[in-house]
Amino acid sequence: MKKKALSLLLCIVMTASTVLIGCSNEKTSASAGGNGKDDEFITVDVFDTLANYQGIQSGWFGKIVKDKFNMELNIIAPNVAGGGDTLFQTRSAAGNLGDLIISKTESGRFENMVKAGLLMDMTDLLKDKAVLKDYKDAIENMNTNLKPVGIYGIPSEISNRSPNVSTEGVDPLVAPYVRWDAYKAAGYPAMESLEDWIPVMKQMQENTPKSDSGKKTYAISLFKDWDDSMMVGAKNYASLYGYNEIGFVLAKADGSDNQEITSSDGYYVGALEFLFHANQEGLIDPESTTQNYDILSDKYRDGQILTSLWSFQGPSYYNTVEHKNALKGFMPAYIKGISPYSFGCYTKGNGKTIIAIGSQTKYAKRLAEFIDWIYSPEGMEIVGQANGAAGMEGLTWEIKDGKAVFTEFGEKALPNNNVPVPEEWGGGSWKDGVPALNFKTLSIVDIDPRINEPYLTTMWSSELAKRTTPLDLDWQEKNGGAKTTIEFLESKNALSVAAGTSYLQPEESSDITTLRGQCKSVIVDDSWKMIFAKDETEFKSILKHMQDTVKGLGYEKVLEVDMKNANDQADSRIKAVEEYNNKAK
Repeated sequence: MKKKALSLLLCIVMTASTVLIGCSNEKTSASAGGNGKDDEFITVDVFDTLANYQGIQSGWFGKIVKDKFNMELNIIAPNVAGGGDTLFQTRSAAGNLGDLIISKTESGRFENMVKAGLLMDMTDLLKDKAVLKDYKDAIENMNTNLKPVGIYGIPSEISNRSPNVSTEGVDPLVAPYVRWDAYKAAGYPAMESLEDWIPVMKQMQENTPKSDSGKKTYAISLFKDWDDSMMVGAKNYASLYGYNEIGFVLAKADGSDNQEITSSDGYYVGALEFLFHANQEGLIDPESTTQNYDILSDKYRDGQILTSLWSFQGPSYYNTVEHKNALKGFMPAYIKGISPYSFGCYTKGNGKTIIAIGSQTKYAKRLAEFIDWIYSPEGMEIVGQANGAAGMEGLTWEIKDGKAVFTEFGEKALPNNNVPVPEEWGGGSWKDGVPALNFKTLSIVDIDPRINEPYLTTMWSSELAKRTTPLDLDWQEKNGGAKTTIEFLESKNALSVAAGTSYLQPEESSDITTLRGQCKSVIVDDSWKMIFAKDETEFKSILKHMQDTVKGLGYEKVLEVDMKNANDQADSRIKAVEEYNNKAK
């Protein structure tokens, strides 16, 4: 009997030990960041506040992710799903944003995600990874003063270049890009002011009335997807003069001026008035109020829209080699007095957006490997293709005579064209396979050590040497021989580079957030109404409604916060330059 009892007790103890050992191993595995099943095909939910596509990443990039990591990316995009912050709050309340998280961070969002336990501490996951060794300063700076202590996010656009160097390479993000063939047909008219652009656009629309597929052309087309504190489509016209938004303030790149956006004399209301007058002339696409970014992108590809303020829209979508050889495509015109806003390089990373691992994921080890890869030179070439990098070596580019050059396929497909991809590279259309993450890991103008030239293909020596198409030559002849837009603007002292800084807007009180939400809803709605007002009287009436309504909602309290942030941002830019210069000595 005693033997049986002893035997039973021993079995219980051994069983309990086995369970405890099993639990211990499972915990160790989780903290190390994996479930130990890297051979299992997985679907990773990517909560991405920057993405303009929702669903499974397909095509050539989808194949790369599957081949390298045996996984697929299911992108959850608030920009597409609708709801914006509502979707973020809903998923946050459930305690699970996703497996992989790409998010904006300002107004305390990063700290709040950490406090809420939504992000995984990646310290152990990254300790042997190149990303931590190569970009330690930027990562440590991003994660300073967090509680609990750890590495919860990696900033975007990490650079080793001066904060005063433009991140945009050859073409500024914002400039008055026009269909040069239509501008030429109008006689290359000089423009002394923004208002002078309206009759020029009228001439362009008249001499180029049909798109490549025969649709009616418009000079301007807008969309609502990215509106936030104000209407982005209007704000961009203020950016032509060196301003960018910070809350309800337009801050000049050099810190010399801050404007509140409802002022009748400010650049934002001036931009609304410009767009109102353009619409009165029939220059604005009537589908602007209902279309999304993807629909507008297809219109640019078809040549239906004749001006573009963003280099990644008109020039990127329409300037194929075939079009440029036919002297068709977007090039920047010059308007007297402009000085386009340009973002400087971020030596400590652009902390306004991060990539992180969700705290509830079962796939942390594989996601850490994925993050490490996208910050590698090869990863940057591929993931950065959406922002101007080269894509896949062997398909879109190769090394010839010691230099990186496009392949015949790359010439046709890049940057974002509807070209069939060979099945062995993923099949489908090139543009449908472009990485949809919309996240910039490294600065696109930094040097790729694999080729000893910038990641940005338009800065390659082989590409600069090809700026001899009829379109390029005609533009160069009219602009003093400058090869690139930035070279041309710098020659006129007409480029406003905002020094890259790790400054983040601090968390604001819930009262201010509530007031901000109420005010921006009025500002955005009334901005759209002003542009499509039937006449000047209605325009002024809506403007007064906007100004009076937001004032009654507490706009001035929010503005006080934004003005302080704008001044702090200006100070941080001075500090960033000083730190870089001292480190370089």
